[in-house]
Amino acid sequence: MKFKKFYFKKVKSTNQTSIRLIKNTKNEFGLVVSELQSKGKGQYGRKWISYKGNVFLSFFYKLENINLSLNSLTKKNCFLVRDVISKYYKKKITFKPPNDLLINKKKICGILQEKIEKSKVKYFIVGIGFNLIKNPYILNYPTTNLFEITNKKINKKKFEKELKITFEKFLSKYYKAS
Repeated sequence: MKFKKFYFKKVKSTNQTSIRLIKNTKNEFGLVVSELQSKGKGQYGRKWISYKGNVFLSFFYKLENINLSLNSLTKKNCFLVRDVISKYYKKKITFKPPNDLLINKKKICGILQEKIEKSKVKYFIVGIGFNLIKNPYILNYPTTNLFEITNKKINKKKFEKELKITFEKFLSKYYKAS
C-alpha cells in the first residue's frame, strides 16, 4: 500500500485539506504535507501552534478493508509516530492519551485523528504536528522540540519520509484486499 503525497506551501490545516481531497478526488490513500498551517487543529477544538520548520502532515485512508478496530488503530497510530521519533531520540518517549507524545514530561507531538464518510465509505485521517525545531509556549503545559533535546539538526524531508514508510508498512499488514 502506498500513500499518494500532496505537498503544499501553506494550508489552513492538513486535516482540513485531507477532508477536501477525500471529498473531491478518488484517492483512497493520501499524505498531505505542508510547510505551514495557518489554523492547525488540536484535540477538543484547540489550536495547534505551527512554526515553520516543524512537521505538519496528515495521512488519510479508507477504513473499509482495514482489519483493526478504530480503538486499536488510534493507539497504533500514536505508537507508529513514537517508533519514528525513537530513531532520533533513544530514551523514553511516553504516550499521553488520547493523542500526545511526551519526552521528559513535555509535549513534542500531537496527533489528531478524525473519521469522515463519503458516499457511505468511511475514511480515517491521522494529523500529526511534530515540534522538530521549535516549540510553542503553552501555559501549564510544558513543550519541547527534537532539536532542543538532541542538539542535532534533523532533516525534515527524511523524517516525513520515514513516517510515510512506517505507516505504509503497518497498514499493508492490516489491509485486506476486496
